[in-house]
Amino acid sequence: MMTVRTATPSLATSTTGALLVAGIVLATLTEAIASTVLSLGRGDITGDTYATPDEFAGLDIGYTALKLIGFMTASSLMNRIHPLSLIIGSTLAMGLACGIAAITTQLDLLVALRTIQGFSGGIMLVGGQAIIFLAYPRSRQPILQALFAMGSVVAPATIAPALQGWLLDSQSWTWIFFSVVPVALTAAGLLLFADVAVPAKTAHGAFDWLGFCLISVALFCLTYVFSQGSRWDWFEEARILWLTVIGAATLLVFLGQQVLAKGRGLLDFSLFKSEDFSFAFIVSFVAGAALFGSAFLIPAFAVSVLAFTPLDAGLLLLPSGALFIGALLIAAFLIQVRHVPPFATVPFGILMIMLAMWMLSGSTSESGADDMMAAILLRGFGLGFLFLSITLIAFGKLDSRNLASGIGLFNTGRQLGGLLGVAALQTLIDHNVAANVAVLGANLTAGRAAVIERLTTMAAMLTAKGMDAAAAGRAAASLLGRAVASQSTVIAFDTAFNAVALLFVIAAPVLVAIKVGLSRHAKRRAARTLQPRPATVGIKQAQL
Repeated sequence: MMTVRTATPSLATSTTGALLVAGIVLATLTEAIASTVLSLGRGDITGDTYATPDEFAGLDIGYTALKLIGFMTASSLMNRIHPLSLIIGSTLAMGLACGIAAITTQLDLLVALRTIQGFSGGIMLVGGQAIIFLAYPRSRQPILQALFAMGSVVAPATIAPALQGWLLDSQSWTWIFFSVVPVALTAAGLLLFADVAVPAKTAHGAFDWLGFCLISVALFCLTYVFSQGSRWDWFEEARILWLTVIGAATLLVFLGQQVLAKGRGLLDFSLFKSEDFSFAFIVSFVAGAALFGSAFLIPAFAVSVLAFTPLDAGLLLLPSGALFIGALLIAAFLIQVRHVPPFATVPFGILMIMLAMWMLSGSTSESGADDMMAAILLRGFGLGFLFLSITLIAFGKLDSRNLASGIGLFNTGRQLGGLLGVAALQTLIDHNVAANVAVLGANLTAGRAAVIERLTTMAAMLTAKGMDAAAAGRAAASLLGRAVASQSTVIAFDTAFNAVALLFVIAAPVLVAIKVGLSRHAKRRAARTLQPRPATVGIKQAQL
């Protein structure tokens, strides 16, 4: 298992300690840029690579699947490679892969580079957060984890889309990858100078290659299903059905193999003896669905309905980053200075996100950035309170032996929850758009007075602009159909915003019940542990 050299008391104030935190935050920023590059640059990259939708999907699936695999294997690698060296190597690998991706349009090479980026990003996130936990005392963790969250959560949700939108509008998608290179070099340089007390490597047995292969197959299958299921109408396509079966079966085999490994595999089951980690791991699915789902909905609504440019869509989320960071710092102050329990801020975060999604559900095709800004700011504030709290709840009581495993498993749960949330919202939108078009179109019969009046008005307007009467009539009918499609899309997005709000309405009481159940189970286990064994009682009585 992992052993730790005790950090010196001066670490928190030393220059090397500051370099360590700054280097790790910058390293996570490279992952934030690389992970979101396809959200706004999808169309530009597709055009330059001449990729079909199936071929382009490899860029997304390769990155996400390898990132998940990186989460699951980071702990084992940290036991065999010095953690700081591992982070530096992953950061340089990320920078190199992004640098090469910026100068090529060969699709096969881009897919391979995206897998390197994903695996490096997963290692960086787990290893960086684990080092901060192990190098600093627990009393300083609230503010340090808030700083780490700025690079790992705030940046991909708010800052990276704005940067990418600006680069897409002013330069090209290659500059998004180029921008990672100087950040990666700076982060690696800072970490090279951060000569601080960090965990020492202690190899314990052979690497679990069987478990690695099983979880890799499972995560590749599940990533493909979640990311492409909506596009193929889920189980109507045999490919999705078979990949679901293979992924689920392989995951079950992996879990069984890990039980038989008895602590020598990739998965550490002792993590779930902690009531707080078990609860936070379950919450991570819901939090991931809320974060990734809302981060998908807002730019998608802005681009597809409001016709925002990539820059405008990116800037739409940027102001919420300031509120996100403010909430992280406020929560860190309350927990670290005022000694408020982390659980206390969770309800506030949930309520703010629910209210923000409900406010966004009233958006229309006439809405603008100003109309949506209050809800977007409130969402950022709520996410800040929620994510820092569940991070401290999850890892606050873990020790050095299983901390890295816990961080990797927690991040895996959050990422899978996000994939599931985005897939569910995309499916909901697709089905609702089709249903809304059918319902609205059924009421647009040729003989209705309102329809005749609308067509006549539009045709007259087009005729006045120089179009002949026959063409104006056809154009008016086309414009009416386009208006129906637009309104159907607006209603579908409003339903999706409401769905995110209702997610917490349903999940909140379930999570409370789970928390109560885990607390009772922990109390019963503690009572059994404290209760003396009968043989021990008999010996004590005989001695008396």
